[in-house]
Amino acid sequence: MRSAYVLFVAGRVAGSLRELIWTHLLTAGIMAMTLSVFGGFLIIQANVGRLVKGWSEEVQVFAYLKDGVDAAAAEAMRARVASYPEVRAVSYVSKEGAWDAFRQSLGSQSGILEGLETDTLPASLDVELRSAYRSRDAVLSLARRLTALDGVQEVEYPETWLEKVRLLMTGIEWLKWALGGFLFLVAFLIVGSTIKLAIVARQDEIEIMQLVGAADGLIKAPFVIEGMIQGLAGAALALGLLRASFSLLTAELLAPFGALVAVEEFVFLDAPRCVLLVAMGWLLGTAGSMLSVKRFLA
Repeated sequence: MRSAYVLFVAGRVAGSLRELIWTHLLTAGIMAMTLSVFGGFLIIQANVGRLVKGWSEEVQVFAYLKDGVDAAAAEAMRARVASYPEVRAVSYVSKEGAWDAFRQSLGSQSGILEGLETDTLPASLDVELRSAYRSRDAVLSLARRLTALDGVQEVEYPETWLEKVRLLMTGIEWLKWALGGFLFLVAFLIVGSTIKLAIVARQDEIEIMQLVGAADGLIKAPFVIEGMIQGLAGAALALGLLRASFSLLTAELLAPFGALVAVEEFVFLDAPRCVLLVAMGWLLGTAGSMLSVKRFLA
């Protein structure tokens, strides 16, 4: 008996998908767009988080020297800074060294520097911190000490804009749920409308089943399963769209800037986030169909 129920429900689902194929495809497509937007925010959030973590683990402070500081004075200053307890290592970079490093970082685009003076960039002391002194307060304290040194023109450290990036991550988090929530609501209503159309298309059949005493679960099950299929199809389409967009972005748009942007450091959604996206698609389709069935088959 149970196998007969399963075959009946499977036949009803297959029949509805065949008869309303374009409606179901449109619904799955809208769900895919919704999940793609949400997944895009997940990708941005994951990569920004990786960058912030990497920068936080390699915090460096740059003390730019005044033009009048010679190599001997700079070396004495370097030795003094190296004695600070929070400093792991410190290196002196001359104007010529800074220029060469900048030119090499540009790679094939280094031709744009032709004609510029090689002493354009200032000499500097590049300070690496010990892991125990990478907090915001410790970096600020060191920056103040370096600024007070005779011969230091300016001190630059990443903590200020790291804080801004963390604020950006918080904004992405809120925007992800705000915009995603709105789109989920729209997709939820569209799923319900699709199931309503399927119910209307089979209204006569449903009334006959009710008259002969068919169980409510047997009547409602095909429509709920249709919603599940729409949700899973939408999630699969979303993952495919996100994968293609990610590959296009990294291969075609970011590749020319390879000297400035490490393309290989950008990552796609990991397995838990992919599962989350599929689960959200399944839940969205199931919830939308169950609500519609409850309203129109009460």
